[in-house]
Amino acid sequence: MTTNSGFKYELDSDGIAVVTMDMPGQSVNTMNDAYCDYMDESLAQIKADLGQLKGIVIASAKKTFFAGGDINKIMQDKKEQAWERAFELNMRLKRQLNELESIGVPVVAAINGAAMGGGFEICLACHYRIAIDDRNVAVGLPEVSLGLLPAAGGVVRSVRLLGIQNAFPLLIEGKRFSAPEAQKAGLIHELATDAADMMQRAKAWIVANPTAQQPWFDKKYKIPGGEAYTPSNAMMLAGAPAMLHQKTRSLLPAPAAILSVMAESSRVGYQAAMMIESRYFSELLRSPESTSLISTMYFQMNEIAAGASRPQHIDKKKVAKVGVLGAGMMGRGIAYSSALSGMDVVLKDISIENAEKGKDYSRKLLDKQLARGKKTQDQVDQILARIQPSERNEDLSDCDLIIEAVFEDLTLKHKLTKEIEPFLKPACIWGSNTSTLPITLLADAFSDPSRFIGVHFFSPVDKMPLVEVICGEKTGESALAFIYDYVQQIRKSPIVVNDGRGFYTSRVFGCFCDEGLHLLSEGVNPAMIENIAKGAGMPVGPLSVLDEVEIELMRKVGVTNLELDKQQGEDFHAVHSQLQDMSVRMCELGRSGRVSGKGFYDYFEDGSKSLWAGLADMFGGNTEMPVDDIRDRIMFRQVVETLGCIDRGVLMSSRDANIGSLFGWGFPTHTGGAYHFIEWFGGDDAFETRAAELTAKYGSRFALPAPLSEIKAKLN
Repeated sequence: MTTNSGFKYELDSDGIAVVTMDMPGQSVNTMNDAYCDYMDESLAQIKADLGQLKGIVIASAKKTFFAGGDINKIMQDKKEQAWERAFELNMRLKRQLNELESIGVPVVAAINGAAMGGGFEICLACHYRIAIDDRNVAVGLPEVSLGLLPAAGGVVRSVRLLGIQNAFPLLIEGKRFSAPEAQKAGLIHELATDAADMMQRAKAWIVANPTAQQPWFDKKYKIPGGEAYTPSNAMMLAGAPAMLHQKTRSLLPAPAAILSVMAESSRVGYQAAMMIESRYFSELLRSPESTSLISTMYFQMNEIAAGASRPQHIDKKKVAKVGVLGAGMMGRGIAYSSALSGMDVVLKDISIENAEKGKDYSRKLLDKQLARGKKTQDQVDQILARIQPSERNEDLSDCDLIIEAVFEDLTLKHKLTKEIEPFLKPACIWGSNTSTLPITLLADAFSDPSRFIGVHFFSPVDKMPLVEVICGEKTGESALAFIYDYVQQIRKSPIVVNDGRGFYTSRVFGCFCDEGLHLLSEGVNPAMIENIAKGAGMPVGPLSVLDEVEIELMRKVGVTNLELDKQQGEDFHAVHSQLQDMSVRMCELGRSGRVSGKGFYDYFEDGSKSLWAGLADMFGGNTEMPVDDIRDRIMFRQVVETLGCIDRGVLMSSRDANIGSLFGWGFPTHTGGAYHFIEWFGGDDAFETRAAELTAKYGSRFALPAPLSEIKAKLN
């Protein structure tokens, strides 16, 4: 017998019903009102057939098993402040899954693809979980990354299944588990080779376990490791808030809320635990942080993944071979990332010895993965075989792409471009890895500037997920599309900006450091500057980060910028005047940064550090200034400069502004990014009012380049 709705219901001759989720008009299954209607229909059919039913298999007709909650629906509820409607939907979801798990016959989840968020909550409501052993299959509860928590029973069931401590990676970290990892963690029970094998195993388990039920429905069942007041858990829970504060500075409420649900739900009955979970979810749903994270980390990240800033009329291409010029810190990381993604790489330097040292970097990274069981020896050998160290220009002749990654010196880059180009095939794209030098100026040394583009990687390349793609005045759409595809091929996120001094990320990051130095020069205590910046959500304070990136490097960049100012008739030096002048001053004092052991901090052999006592002699450090002013100066300086990038046409979309700020220099995640900060702060009026106050008190660098309405009108 077969019935159809959004879910297909089939009852076979053995009395096993297969409910296949296939929501019409959607590429994936999601939890929304339509899902609830389909689930109610399926549950009604199941109850009607209970007399002849031996068990149920929950399956999916989509490539993924189930994508999770309907984010559009969630954002609609947030926008309309339909809190009661959202709560009612949540309770309806809970009721359905509670009904499914207590239906009276065995229920098996047949996981054919990714089961994330609400999708895995469906699986947890089943008595048994089987997944195909395939790289496209993954399970997890990533709601924490969106500022929410799993609210269809995910927290309650996970704690009862795994115990409080073992549920941490799943719930607090939002970890994504492959099928084998999920089986090892106890999240799924069995692996299958393919869909047919999975269905056969599911039905066999039902036959073999006719009285199956959720383990926590047994009156004798105890949560693994005990409830919250069990000594080992109590000790862990006592320290957990401090650990979370260290990671989030209490700016992201979701991890703390999840921790509370984990602890509180372990000490009450099942239905009371479910209500606790829903109440905390309702609080998180109302939070501005969840709005920020969903807007940026879900919608805008998906837009970038879909190629929103890429010319759509140009077909996608795969890079087969890339030439990397320079085997130093950046070049070796680019070579590794490219080879890891299946490309052949020519890693060229002035000597074969330097090139081999660059390849050794990949070897060391891969050896670590081998030791951790993340790679096999065969995989390591294959990746290393793709990297060809070289000192010969001729070895670049069949490359699809060249990425030049030598020192930030205009003359050197021009010389290298002219030297290498004659050896390249006609269609080869040239990408320059630069953080500050104008792409249009660099392209003067290349015969076809339409094939010349900026590719700004971040250090360390193997860890940083962002690449800033910079279009010069004559960069063609084909080159942009090609580089966009390359960046995605190496599994990084591309943002696209137009040419301009400092581009976007370097220019605004420099303003963060520059404002910290303005505060220092005005006599604000350096410890206050550092701590207030971190309290606002920056990863580290401006003085600390300058030591890390090297004050000497900042001095050299400043020299280059002054030379370019003279050539171009510009005054870019003024944008970062304190940063560049202070870098010269510190280097003259022999304090060039962490590598030298002294900068704004003193560094000690045991790995500790402390602020340099000499800062008090230089700047005093006794100036009293409202904490709100210090915090807002640090944050508004970055946002105002971001708006300037939009106004000048460097930035063309809010998604590139937000994602670039979050992943480029660590702008506070809870705000949603440097552009979304305006909404997080309270909206246009509140932001413009505060910017005007800061301008009146501290100077024109806080003045908006134009009214916000005019700036926003320039975005795509």
